[in-house]
Amino acid sequence: MAGRVITVAQQKGGSGKTTIAANLAVAFARDGMSVALLDTDPQGSLGRWFMTRHGAGLAGGIEFSTASAWGVTYECDKLRRSHDVILIDTPPKIDSDLRPALRESDLIIVPVAASQVDVWATEGVLELAKREDRPVMVVLNRVKSGTRVLDEVEASVEEFDAIRAETALGQRVAYADTLGHGRGVLERAKGVWTAEISALAREVSKAIDL
Repeated sequence: MAGRVITVAQQKGGSGKTTIAANLAVAFARDGMSVALLDTDPQGSLGRWFMTRHGAGLAGGIEFSTASAWGVTYECDKLRRSHDVILIDTPPKIDSDLRPALRESDLIIVPVAASQVDVWATEGVLELAKREDRPVMVVLNRVKSGTRVLDEVEASVEEFDAIRAETALGQRVAYADTLGHGRGVLERAKGVWTAEISALAREVSKAIDL
């Protein structure tokens, strides 16, 4: 079976795209899958994470490459033949440059931080995904349980024509700390973050029959 392509996209910067892509990569690799990361964001945060990881001797099971927006199709064709899953990190913008990545995707993950601004920013991604007829999974990120704004965001997300991930990621220092050291949260001492990422990886795997 050809490798599955997952694109992480969101119009608003700071939504946690790179954090989710990196942590899913670690989760899938730990499950014995061959994983490729494809960074199309000129900021290159995913690439810096990977090179930090590589420098620490931790990159086994995960490979990395970059592409311009219009080079995504070529890279995906190549990577599908040698990897179980390809994770694409995209720039924080919505325009025609994003469409090649969406078109190649078996699933589009859209992180939504717990703010109404993030909800508004999501609408553009959903519209492009709809045009490309690709499934979308919305993941609530950096949530603080029991807050009114979270309740409002959850109500708004329920109105989207998209899969709502049952797993939400909390606002935890562990995510930023491990990312800066080229690791995923599954590679540090167990905590609530372990269950979060493991559960999200299972949901994603089920959605695309990994």
